[in-house]
Amino acid sequence: MAILSSGSSSRSKPRGPGVVVIATAATIALLYFGRAFLITSVIAVILSLILEPFVGLLVRIRIPRAFASFLVCSTALLLIYLAGLGSYSQLSGLAAEIPAYSDRLNQIVDAVTTKIEHAEQATYRLLLPKRMQKAQEAPKPATPPPSRRRRAAPDPLPILPPPPAGPVEVRIAPETSPIIQYITSHLETVYSILLMASFVPFLVYFMLSWRDHIRRRFLQLFQGSSRLAAGKSWEGVAEMGRAYVVGNFLLGLIISAASTLFFWFIRLPYFPLIGPLSGFLSLVPYVGLPLAMIPPLFAALPVYNRLAPYLIIATSVAFFHLLALNLLYPKIVGSRVHLNPLVVTLALMFWGTLWGGIGLVLAIPITAGIKAVCDNVEGFEAYGRLLGD
Repeated sequence: MAILSSGSSSRSKPRGPGVVVIATAATIALLYFGRAFLITSVIAVILSLILEPFVGLLVRIRIPRAFASFLVCSTALLLIYLAGLGSYSQLSGLAAEIPAYSDRLNQIVDAVTTKIEHAEQATYRLLLPKRMQKAQEAPKPATPPPSRRRRAAPDPLPILPPPPAGPVEVRIAPETSPIIQYITSHLETVYSILLMASFVPFLVYFMLSWRDHIRRRFLQLFQGSSRLAAGKSWEGVAEMGRAYVVGNFLLGLIISAASTLFFWFIRLPYFPLIGPLSGFLSLVPYVGLPLAMIPPLFAALPVYNRLAPYLIIATSVAFFHLLALNLLYPKIVGSRVHLNPLVVTLALMFWGTLWGGIGLVLAIPITAGIKAVCDNVEGFEAYGRLLGD
């Protein structure tokens, strides 16, 4: 009995700092080296959260969940295909006008360079004394005319071999586009991305159709009060994820529609592509406003030669962004995601370092999900309050 009691007391001892450091390092390594699998799974979860309200609506009208999931996924794939087809047509037209955009950019760069040179000369004249300016601008002694110079003997002409008797075949190597060069140089990475992306529709379908079954089997892994905490954590993560993801998606649609209408009104080229791109880029945390300004300002380069239209475009994009952030965001997304600004910044840095650009997009929902788990698991409430606002 003494041995059993001593063994149980040793198992209940808290883990040392070395074990915590090793476990943390192992978790970070797993997140980094398994990023392809984990990013695919997280994206599938987010898409299932977006489509779940439509599946629930069909289930309420007595349609089986499996068939309702199939209908919703098929409709979503069709919409994505139509959106991709429209984007391809816009991008193909934009690619044909790349020379005009490059010429316009060269003109802008030359104009800016000229203004900078004029400003440097004005500053030089203002700060440098006049006597030093006259000394530097004094005429230099003229060089003797070419006739008085000693001419060097010309080099002897090289003896060239005789041309071949038969016809000469000239081969010109075909030029490859930068996109093809990038794909060939990163073929393994592109293949892994396409392979993981091919699993997303199947994962979304199974997550939607087997949702109730997975939830029941997940809760059966726990007993007593642990099952209650697991159920609350499941509901908290689902509610938070749905509020954040679906709310941001609806907010992006609203900003995209307003931006597209405004760009159509001012006759901006490729407004069906520029409007949604600018609208959803504005939702990126911290850097959304400058990112949202880049597509419309770039599309306006070959159209406007004055500064006023660019200011109007930038002001309108800033107005839509601030209106959505301050007025629509609290009402649509709600106050369910309680994360303080410091945690948000650290989460963006952490997930951006591990997963790159996609990590910046997934950082906030992942961190908010971790907080929802901490809020409902006994012993981790303090960590939830640490992450909260």
